[in-house]
Amino acid sequence: MFEQIAFDMPIAADAVAHEAAVAHEAASHGIHVALSPEVVTTIGGVPITNTLITSWMSAILLLILAIGLGKRLALIPGRFQTFIETILTFLYDFVHETLDDAKWARRVFPLLITLFLFILVSNWLEFVPGIKSITVKHDGHEVSLLRGPNTDLNTTLALAVVAVIFIEVMGIVAVGFWRYAGKFFNFSSPINFVLGLTEFIGEMTRFISFSFRLFGNIFAGEVLIAVVTFLVPYVIPVPFMAFEVFIGFVQASVFMLLTLFFIKFAITPVEGH
Repeated sequence: MFEQIAFDMPIAADAVAHEAAVAHEAASHGIHVALSPEVVTTIGGVPITNTLITSWMSAILLLILAIGLGKRLALIPGRFQTFIETILTFLYDFVHETLDDAKWARRVFPLLITLFLFILVSNWLEFVPGIKSITVKHDGHEVSLLRGPNTDLNTTLALAVVAVIFIEVMGIVAVGFWRYAGKFFNFSSPINFVLGLTEFIGEMTRFISFSFRLFGNIFAGEVLIAVVTFLVPYVIPVPFMAFEVFIGFVQASVFMLLTLFFIKFAITPVEGH
């Protein structure tokens, strides 16, 4: 488990203040950056973290949105339904063109759009006004009740596991188990064996690349906003927050696109050696 790391930045109000006064100021005012998620409570001995609670909120919001849109569907769509259908149609057409197969597009599109929406909502929830101000006490310490799910490596790793397993399953379904396994374990020659083993290692590193890319970008953004807000707490943080909202959209798009392209590679038969 990751250990929590706290960075305390001193506030020098007086250049000639005594060292003891500066130390006291630093101890009483600072930036707390927790690398690991913070436990809010426990249920049956299972720790419930602030990132887990926010993950539940993201899932519930998406469920409510899906149910609400489902009940409002009409043969003659209104403006909002037209807007949603236009976006979904654009994304589906992009998936279709990338995979060059309508059957595979219908199979993979639901997971791709679900991953995109969950990551996007999880990233944006962090910037809802008042989210960070909600705190609770646990074991004598005051912790934030809500925190961006993707600042937790456990969440991004779980998303990576879902994406990578889905990619491998689609590859097996498309070309068959033995033919797909032959991409990685080819004993026809020493060169092909080494190339296949290298390909297999590359497949496994996707767990790391998927999870750490998303975690690193979102966590770095959280730290950046905390530092800027601490140093200049009023107007200056606004453009940084707007930039991080954009980054949240970009990271959700990148995760979805990488999953799509890896699926394309997996379902495409490898001809020759």
